[in-house]
Amino acid sequence: MKILVDIRDNKADFVMELLNSLSFVKAHRITDEKAQLLEEIKEAVENVKLVKQGKQKAKTLNELLNEF
Repeated sequence: MKILVDIRDNKADFVMELLNSLSFVKAHRITDEKAQLLEEIKEAVENVKLVKQGKQKAKTLNELLNEF
């Protein structure tokens, strides 16, 4: 299982040391940008699931292009 945890900067070293002391845990630091990208991808996947279930309307290509 993979989890993403948001930790305050002043506690990050402590939490990383704690996690790395556990033999069954692999902990890696990621940048804020990568964390944001992962959240955006997760949100996009959820939106696709909702569209496939008919619970959300898909955007047209023009709507997507207008967002940029």
